[in-house]
Amino acid sequence: MSESPPEERISEADLREAWPALSCEERVEGLRLLPRNAAEDLFFTLTSREQAELMLDLPAEEQRSWIRALAPDDAADLIQEMPILEERERFLVMLDDVTRKEVQALLAYKEDHAGGLMNPRFARLRPDMTVDEAVTYLRRQTHQSVEMPYYAYVLDPQQRLLGVVSFRELMAASGTKRVSEVMKPDVMAVDEQTDQEAVARLVRKTGLMAVPVVDRDRRMKGIVTVDDIVDVVSEEATEDIQKLGGSESLGEPYLTIEMRRMIRKRAGWLSALFLGEMLTATAMGVFEKEIDKAVVLALFVPLIISSGGNSGSQATSLVIRAMALGELRLRDWFRVVRRELMAGLALGSILGAIGLTRIVLWEAFFKTYGQHFVLVGLTVASSLIGVVTFGTLAGSLLPFVLRRLGFDPASASAPFVATLVDVTGLIIYFTTASLILRGTLL
Repeated sequence: MSESPPEERISEADLREAWPALSCEERVEGLRLLPRNAAEDLFFTLTSREQAELMLDLPAEEQRSWIRALAPDDAADLIQEMPILEERERFLVMLDDVTRKEVQALLAYKEDHAGGLMNPRFARLRPDMTVDEAVTYLRRQTHQSVEMPYYAYVLDPQQRLLGVVSFRELMAASGTKRVSEVMKPDVMAVDEQTDQEAVARLVRKTGLMAVPVVDRDRRMKGIVTVDDIVDVVSEEATEDIQKLGGSESLGEPYLTIEMRRMIRKRAGWLSALFLGEMLTATAMGVFEKEIDKAVVLALFVPLIISSGGNSGSQATSLVIRAMALGELRLRDWFRVVRRELMAGLALGSILGAIGLTRIVLWEAFFKTYGQHFVLVGLTVASSLIGVVTFGTLAGSLLPFVLRRLGFDPASASAPFVATLVDVTGLIIYFTTASLILRGTLL
C-alpha cells in the first residue's frame, strides 16, 4: 500500500517573505497552514493595511478571533484601513464592550496624532499604595493585557498624571514604602494632539520605552510605545523619500498599489517639472545669438546646469532631514544661509578649478577650444562658482519657505530644486560669458 504524501509545511519567515506576491486566497491558505502561535506572530507583523485586506477574505468566525487578538490601538488602525463604512461598523461590533469603547475613542483622533497612536491600556497605580500592594496589583494588571509592563503610572482620583515608576524600581524598594516616595514626579508626557513626528523625536531624545499621553488637564489617556514609534519613523521616512524623488507619497506598498493610482501620484509632479524645464528651453532661446557667435559655450551647458542642480539637491536633502530630526527650526534660517553660502563658494571653487584644468588639458592635447581657451575656462570656472553657490542657497532655503507657508518641507524635492536651478544657471552662465568674452568670442 502506497504511503500518503507528507503534509505540506511552510515556515512563518517564508510566508512573510512571499506575502507581497501572493494572491488573497494564497495568503489565507498560508496563514491556516501555520500553527496558531506562528500565525499570530505573522499577523502582528503585518501592516494595518495588510491586516485589513486579509481580514476581508476570512470567514466571519475567524475575523472575530483575529480582531479580538489585537490591542485596542492596533484594532483601531485596522478598522481605519477598511474601505467601506459598513465594514468598519461590522468589525467594531465584533469587539467586546470594553474594547469597543476604547477603539471608538481612539478613532476620534487623527491617526498621525499621539491620541491616534496611543494604547489606552497601561499599568496605573495610586500614590498612597505601599510598594507591596503595588506589586501585587500590577501582577493582576499584567494578566489583563496591559500594554508595556515596564513602567507604571501614578494617577490621582481624577486620573491626572502624578509620576512614573519602573518595575525595577518597585522591586528594589522597601515593601512598606509608599508609591509616592519611589515615583519620579517629573514625567515627560505629550498632549493627545501632538503630531507623531514630535512624539518620535521625544522618544529618540529621551530613550524612553513609552511616552504617556495626556489631555489639557493632564488627565492620562494612554501611552505611545517604542514599537509604535518604529512604525511612525518608517512611515515618515518612506513618505519623505518618495517626495524627495519628485512624486507624491504612495501611501501603500509599491507592489500592491493600483497602477492607475501610482501613475496619478507620479504624473502631477512629473508634468510640473516638465513645464519648469520648458523655461530652460526659453532661456536657451534668449541667448541664441551668444551661442551662434561662440558655439563652444553650448558644450558646457549640461555641465553648468547639472552642477547647480546637484548642489541644490544636496543642500535641500540635508536641510529636510535636519528638519525631520528636529535639528533645525524656522528661526535657524539665517544660520543655514551663512553655512550654505560658505559651502557653495567652496564647492563652486573646487568644481571651477576642476573645470578650468580640464579645458586647459584638452586644449593642450587635442586643440579643442581655440585661441581663447583661457577665457573660456575662466568663464566656465566663474559660472560654476556662481551656479553652485546659488544652487546651495536655493536648495537650503526652499524647505524653510515651504514650512513657513504650512507645506511639508519634503515637497522641496531634488528634481524640483534642480529644475529651478537649471533656468537660473543658464542666466548666470551666459551673463558671465558676455562679461568675460566681450570683444573676443562675443
